[in-house]
Amino acid sequence: MILAIGVASIVLIAANAAFFTALHLRDATADAVDAASPIDQSLTLLRRDLQCAVTPKASGVLSGDFKIGNVTSTGISEPVAAEIYTATGALSENAPWGDIQRVTYELKNSTSGVNGRDMYRSVTRNLLTETTPDVEDQLMIRGVDSVRFSAYDGSQWNDSWDTTDATSANTNLPVAVRVDIQLTSSGKNSSPIEILVPIDSQSRTNSTSTVGAGS
Repeated sequence: MILAIGVASIVLIAANAAFFTALHLRDATADAVDAASPIDQSLTLLRRDLQCAVTPKASGVLSGDFKIGNVTSTGISEPVAAEIYTATGALSENAPWGDIQRVTYELKNSTSGVNGRDMYRSVTRNLLTETTPDVEDQLMIRGVDSVRFSAYDGSQWNDSWDTTDATSANTNLPVAVRVDIQLTSSGKNSSPIEILVPIDSQSRTNSTSTVGAGS
């Protein structure tokens, strides 16, 4: 009986260790998933905004301006990293606006005590208002050290892009956009989170070409 109790105790100790190891692994996995979920959701939303970017027009409120770099956006006090007109607005009875909305991405000082800054997605739905438009701030990622947008023109990457600048050659949408997000918790020497989004939209014009009589 003593021998059986001893063997049972050893088995229970081993099972107890395995059980608590499994619990610890489950908690660690759950924490990792919880930490990655906001980032994955933010990157998915950012990718959709870029893929649905509206092509620029010569004039008009819904002109689909595309700006990256240190740019100024109406209704936002500080410069933003990107301002995009995109067709990702959700239509509903409570929001009497179209699907085109102005979206900006910027960093703001953290109010939660987390190291680094917070990346926000600011959305303006009512683009036809004659007063200062209402801007809805959406918290995306906490603990961000920097966010940088780059636009590809077909031959090189540009850190700035402004389709409203008449003196610039980049008056259309870029071929692709790259976004680099450096998290504070990852350290200065670690690789940033990077996404590369091809832009398939292109502007159309009403211009016609004249074909010669001999053609």
